Amino acid sequence: MAAEPAAAEAMDVEAPARPTTTTSTVSTSKGKSPHDLLAETRASVEEVAARILAIKKDDAPRTELRELVAQMSLLLITLRQANREILMEEDRVKAETEAAKAPVDSTTLQLHNLLYEKNHYVKAIRACLDFQTKYPGIELVPTEEFHRAAPADIRDKTLAADASHDLMLKRLNFELVQRKELCKLHEKLEQRKSSLLDTIANQKKFLSSLPTHLKSLKKASLPVQQQLGMQHTKKLKQHHAAELLPTPLYIVYTQFLGQKEAFGENIEVEITGSTKDAQMFAQQQAKQENAGTLSNGDNRVDDDAIDDEEDAQRRRSRSRKSVVKEASNSVVAYQLHPLKVILHVYDTEESGAKRRKLMVLRFDYLAKLNVVCVGIEDSKGLDHDILCNLFPDDTGLELPHQMAKLYAGEVPNFSEKDSRPYKWAQHLAGIDFLPEVPLSVGDDSNRASRSADLSSGLALYRQQNRAQTILQRIRSRKVAQMALT
Repeated sequence: MAAEPAAAEAMDVEAPARPTTTTSTVSTSKGKSPHDLLAETRASVEEVAARILAIKKDDAPRTELRELVAQMSLLLITLRQANREILMEEDRVKAETEAAKAPVDSTTLQLHNLLYEKNHYVKAIRACLDFQTKYPGIELVPTEEFHRAAPADIRDKTLAADASHDLMLKRLNFELVQRKELCKLHEKLEQRKSSLLDTIANQKKFLSSLPTHLKSLKKASLPVQQQLGMQHTKKLKQHHAAELLPTPLYIVYTQFLGQKEAFGENIEVEITGSTKDAQMFAQQQAKQENAGTLSNGDNRVDDDAIDDEEDAQRRRSRSRKSVVKEASNSVVAYQLHPLKVILHVYDTEESGAKRRKLMVLRFDYLAKLNVVCVGIEDSKGLDHDILCNLFPDDTGLELPHQMAKLYAGEVPNFSEKDSRPYKWAQHLAGIDFLPEVPLSVGDDSNRASRSADLSSGLALYRQQNRAQTILQRIRSRKVAQMALT
């Protein structure tokens, strides 16, 4: 608001130096482009405006203010003059552009005409090149082969006065005869192909219905197999189920089956459980192993790439995951495999026409703990005590090796009806493990007696991997129990 009276006062005051300033401005603008003059004038305007603002802001004497306002007016006039020159230059350039545009348009039109003529000539040349003669694309046999293989009625017949044209017509006739023969041969081969396809279709239809016939044949042959004592169908099913057994149960199954077939042992071995669940279990185990292998490889790559701080964070995350995993171990540790091995033990003494069954043993497998458990099917009374201490210090009330104890996370509590992880069952299944305490542990005074006890017990303990010894001890205990009761 204070600048307006000052500007009015400056305009009222006479400025004798104004014509001199105008003359100097015009003289300095000669020899410069309008754009340069515009830039310099703009800089001068900014400088004068800054000085006016500084005088008003600092409350300085206003003796210079009138002169600055006059200079600002002259600079604005110079700005308008530079702007006018720029606009006039722009109009001149537009006029020159319009004048130069007419020859360019004429030249462009001539270019399009030439391109059109070129395309026309190219199409004409292509049409000439694609023109087909009287004998288009016929690959005739060579002349030597024609004279050698052509029949006499075609070779000796004259068709034209010109020798070369006559030879061409004869070769064309011979080509026609050959193609007719090939067409007849093609028809015969097509007929033979259709007959073969019909035969293959009938055979496929028979093969597709063959499993149904074989299934009905199996059902019809079951009474004959039972009458003759040849359980062929059942044996095939058992062998198929044996392929899905885990390795420890497979070893148990093969040992008892070999004992029966080699020595005529009075036992029966069978596999029970769902084969579909066993297949799904095997697929899950394979996926977990593959995922573990891939994750180990990724972890090795990450360990090479990350720094110490990221490594520490990853270790902390691993520790949290391990805590969660340990919490869930107790739930999944006692998961049983879907398939079981059932052993029917019969008395060796003949008691009439029918064999006397002593007991039925059930072999289970704890997949997470790698432990084989043994139990008695339909146990009554004191049957569960028959397997207890079958060998020295083998009650079956604790897990046999340290890995299983660490993974389970708690002391197992097996009831009387549950199967138990006896040590003799592990050796029978081919699972070997180190003892928890070495044999040399103890004082010197007790070492000799302890060594003797261990050697005698070990001699008996090593016999537990023999199926015959196990069956003998089970039979003797069961027969003694039956005699007492």
